[in-house]
Amino acid sequence: MRQRARTAERSRPPERLSGPIVAVLEKHGRFLAATPFFTRSHRIAIDKPRNVHAGDLVLVQPVGARGGHGKVVRRIGRPDVARDVLEALMIDRGLRRRFDPLVEREARIAAEETCADESRTDLRELPTFTIDPPGAKDFDDAISAEALDDGGIRVWVHIADVAAHVRPGSAVDREAFRRATSVYVPGLVEPMLPEALSNRACSLVPHQDRLAVTVELEFDGARVRRTAFHRSVIRSDARLDYPAVDRVFAGIDRAEAPWGEPLAAARKVSAALQAAREARGALAVESVEPEFAFSREGHVTGLDPTEQTESHRLIEHLMIAANEAVARLLESRKLPALYRVHERPDPPRIERLVEQLESLGVPTPALSRHMTPQQAGDVAAEVSRLVDAEVRRRGHGRIGFTSLVLRSLKQARYTPRNLGHYGLRSSQYCHFTSPIRRYPDLICHRSLLSAIGAGEPVVRASELEKAGEWCSLRERDAMQIERAADDVARAFLLEQALFARGWQTEFEGEVTGVIGAGAFVAFEGYEGMLPVRRLRGGWWELNEQETALVASESGRALRIGDPVLVQVEKVDAPRGRTDLVPVELRS
Repeated sequence: MRQRARTAERSRPPERLSGPIVAVLEKHGRFLAATPFFTRSHRIAIDKPRNVHAGDLVLVQPVGARGGHGKVVRRIGRPDVARDVLEALMIDRGLRRRFDPLVEREARIAAEETCADESRTDLRELPTFTIDPPGAKDFDDAISAEALDDGGIRVWVHIADVAAHVRPGSAVDREAFRRATSVYVPGLVEPMLPEALSNRACSLVPHQDRLAVTVELEFDGARVRRTAFHRSVIRSDARLDYPAVDRVFAGIDRAEAPWGEPLAAARKVSAALQAAREARGALAVESVEPEFAFSREGHVTGLDPTEQTESHRLIEHLMIAANEAVARLLESRKLPALYRVHERPDPPRIERLVEQLESLGVPTPALSRHMTPQQAGDVAAEVSRLVDAEVRRRGHGRIGFTSLVLRSLKQARYTPRNLGHYGLRSSQYCHFTSPIRRYPDLICHRSLLSAIGAGEPVVRASELEKAGEWCSLRERDAMQIERAADDVARAFLLEQALFARGWQTEFEGEVTGVIGAGAFVAFEGYEGMLPVRRLRGGWWELNEQETALVASESGRALRIGDPVLVQVEKVDAPRGRTDLVPVELRS
């Protein structure tokens, strides 16, 4: 899990300083010194500090050959304020947090160029709506739908026409490529595009004319019988959020005109697509994403684990259908683009996965002696379904078992070669539906618009290999930053809860992972480490499958998925670390 790398971090030698570093100011006699916040390094004497005080979280630029002195570049905030620490984390991980003034100016000018020429398809009369998380600010997709007389359903997936505002080679385009993706941490975002575009001109807000690229899909059940693509102008009628749509689906609230009937039609298509996805053996992996609430002062005030509901699946299925339609067209015309590929797993990794799950008592399929990659993929998909069923039966184990499944698979990536998407069981797939926050989507927009004669220049194929590698790398970096930020926010919230409830509070949790140093435990939305030194019964060792810690004296095992009762020993909130002590092991 996320805390595993931290055990090694604590034993690293001090680092030499060169670039700017996040630090905390401390008083030493009459002078201020900066102690590095996220790294182990030597204290830095501060030259001529201005408008900063002891205890401040700052960005320091070391000067001199040895970096023993430095200047405060900017004040970030206070180390006891969650939002300030998250800001510091983003800076420490290399995010710029600001756009160059030239990029900002160019984005503002581009945002004003919103007139729709006569060549665009006018879809403003279509009942249209967006469905997003309650706190979303950038709305890059909207949908329309209608039932047809012959029983079919027509769906329009409208995506913000970012290419209309971001020209290839412009300052905004170069900066968007450098960032490659937006990075979302609790309460903050590092956007790929400046706010003038991401939250304004390209955001499909209600009751405003917006430029879009529309994928028109005509469904017969789950089968797409006709596809069309338009450079369009649309006007959203309503901004819906996932909880509101789920209340409509549950019969608690009524769907209003003009979006009620289109929502019902879209729901019918989504159900057909869900059934087809299950029939073709797509991976059954559910995740829980944390949603944090903050006070005006920047303190974490709440955590809401967001699970996938029917409203989430509706948008997911329609976006996947649009992505597949674009990928089919681009491949059929041999046009340069970036595909989103997910290759089949390696047979040895799946054999290892089955061995691990068997050691945990999870049902697994029989294996052939010499598996091909195709067979390994089929086994992994079946395993994901068996794991899902077992978790529902036990009532616990989802985080740990799902993590084992995901670690056995290859990572999805971007490449100009269409290799298919194993996880979705899709033979042609690309990312097209989020050009506000992902650069590969913008590349696919340009290629599609060039294909349909909508005024965009042909994408250069020679540049796509490196672009795919870069975007894949930036995506992985963003995921690591987001996970680290979630840990920090959780730790701050846990610290507050313990002050309110008492440090002797006992928590029901479950083991989500094990390493030689201890077990990772999830409890009430929090996460922590249960070190082996705190476990009774002699020396505890990792078993061969790396799924359990086993006591040398009693032979007792602490396994992934096991329920445990724990207390918190220590919280290091700014670094997202929580140490636990056992109250009761319930395996």
